[in-house]
Amino acid sequence: MNRKFTSFGIGVLLLGSTFFAGLPNAKADTKGNNVNIAEHEPMNTKVQSIDGTNVLFQYGEPVPSFDSWTLKEKSRSYLNLDGKWKFAMDPNNQGTNEKWFAQGYDDKNWQQEKVPGSWDLYDTPDFGTYNGSNFGKGSAFYDGYAWFRTHFSLDANWKNQFIKLNFLGVNYRAAVYVNGHFVGEHEGGYTPFALDVGAYLQPGKDNVIAVRVYRKPTFDSYTSSNPKPVTADTELPYKPVDFWPYAGITRSVYLEAASDVNVSKILTATGDHTLTTKVVVYNHGDKEVHRQLVVDPGEKTGGDPKSQEVDLKPGEVKVVSMDFQIPKATYWSPDSPTLYQVTADLYKGKGEGQVTQKGNGSLDDSLSTNYGMRTIAVENGKLALNGKQVFLKGLNWHEETAASGRSMTIEEYNTELNHVLDVNANFLRNSHYNRHPYVYDFADQHGLMVLDEVENMWLDTKQEALQTNSYGLSRALALSMAWNQINHPSTIMWSLQNESGIWDDQTVYRNWLADMKEAVKSVDIQKRPVTWASGSSWDPAYDLADVIGLNEYFGYFYMQDSDLGRTVDIVHSTYPNKPILITENGTWAYADEVNNHGPETQSGTEEWQSYKFLNHWNQVTDPSRLPYMAGYTFWVLKDYKERNNYNQQINGISTMGLMSFDKEKPRLVYDTFKNAMNPIH
Repeated sequence: MNRKFTSFGIGVLLLGSTFFAGLPNAKADTKGNNVNIAEHEPMNTKVQSIDGTNVLFQYGEPVPSFDSWTLKEKSRSYLNLDGKWKFAMDPNNQGTNEKWFAQGYDDKNWQQEKVPGSWDLYDTPDFGTYNGSNFGKGSAFYDGYAWFRTHFSLDANWKNQFIKLNFLGVNYRAAVYVNGHFVGEHEGGYTPFALDVGAYLQPGKDNVIAVRVYRKPTFDSYTSSNPKPVTADTELPYKPVDFWPYAGITRSVYLEAASDVNVSKILTATGDHTLTTKVVVYNHGDKEVHRQLVVDPGEKTGGDPKSQEVDLKPGEVKVVSMDFQIPKATYWSPDSPTLYQVTADLYKGKGEGQVTQKGNGSLDDSLSTNYGMRTIAVENGKLALNGKQVFLKGLNWHEETAASGRSMTIEEYNTELNHVLDVNANFLRNSHYNRHPYVYDFADQHGLMVLDEVENMWLDTKQEALQTNSYGLSRALALSMAWNQINHPSTIMWSLQNESGIWDDQTVYRNWLADMKEAVKSVDIQKRPVTWASGSSWDPAYDLADVIGLNEYFGYFYMQDSDLGRTVDIVHSTYPNKPILITENGTWAYADEVNNHGPETQSGTEEWQSYKFLNHWNQVTDPSRLPYMAGYTFWVLKDYKERNNYNQQINGISTMGLMSFDKEKPRLVYDTFKNAMNPIH
């Protein structure tokens, strides 16, 4: 069926938890407001201690490495599924009953759309401009259900393999079918996930993947003067927030085939010319096996490979730990972002080809990951990189462009991230969600330090309690963040939430944060510092943070610019052993490029925006405060899209950026920020 795009702002379909109707353990509800999708998050996220190491499991199997999106392993086969997929909206929620997922379903009249892509840009007039006359019209305002389908074939060599279907991002919820079989569901639009699909594929024949995607409406109307916000207590975020919820299969999709006996993940931690590896080995097969694991710390490290024999029962997971001396390695830092590659090879052992050293015998599976030798810690009340105090000159940034939404090309990522380098920033806060794997790779290679964050934005006590006590999505996303980004030297801290509710019940708030912090620390063998972006200078859980993160808008939303210095002094005196990081600060400027200049005392001028930044920067970098300040993070690199019921006259764009949204034209504050010297070299 061919579904044309019309204006969706007049009446928005409220669908809620009917997303999983017809799926296992579903709870059907058609009201859409304040409903639980199910009793717990759908990935069944758990941590298991194996051989003394905590391993993350989802869907009953160890969560694999997604480094393979670019590091293609010599022992594995890959099929990139990016390209044109069939697409159909499902506003009446009929696709499940009519079996749009079936292998033989006739989708010839469906539209063809690019994957990865954001359905918001399929047909939305003026989406990337400041023209708000069409706000509320087009596919950007379609909420509810939509389906994607693709056909493909596999060679015979894909038989008898462990095959994973990898999604780097689907927003917001996805139910995945292979050849008509339901294989799994995922919640959270910014976290990669992998599904075991080998049992459902047919090498040598036509295969079909169908994905049912759901996005909750933000409001019941995008054009009325008094819209009602749409909430769902288990979702993250659970209510309207001020970044755009781009929907669809927004990142790449690929199939990956490995041996039934394989390396799922390599965990790394480094010290002073030392490397610790923990290799997660998985027997997906139905026979007991013997293998030899050989781990090589990488070229130019001066480290020698080590080997260990491993016996695995059917379905068993083991972790093999090894310690290496890497005497020739140099430290990773912003000035010298040196990377190395560690490789874990599995060889068939006794009775299957004797192995005595690397290179002999039959290679069964191989996995590699990049790493850098660096340490990050809080030492004597200071944030220390490689044992020396570091000051983070940073930017917040939303992952989007006017042309591609949240499905950016590599060229667009390079353009965006090179702006960060151009303004002499050494730090990037991933507000308020995990980024595409390319962002972490870029940061590794260019010496950008990263604060990674999950979608716990603007929760209230009710939702915090629900996440902690039953649903568990906050914990699942925090665990996935730490597990997936574990080896990136650029990732120096974890952020648990942004500006969530504090005062209704401080015990609930503290328990929620403590639960996530414990989860992150349990899987991060590098033991990075943990923080969050608090909306209050008097956060009652600051004692739980390793680094105090503060979103501050003195002289903008409240009080005076000069109150910043006094406030951080008081916070420091209360928590003298904790560094303080300004996680947000900034102001807006008029979008009008002709009439947006004037005196620095006039709000909305570029001069005012620039003055405000410099005033706060100077207070944070005052020599008297440098001993306890970890850094300053400007809000925001570039103007960004939102549909949280403000700025609709300029198409829902927030104009707080160093640059404009559509043309990425620098404002006056761009150069002011660029010329602000990092006080610690």
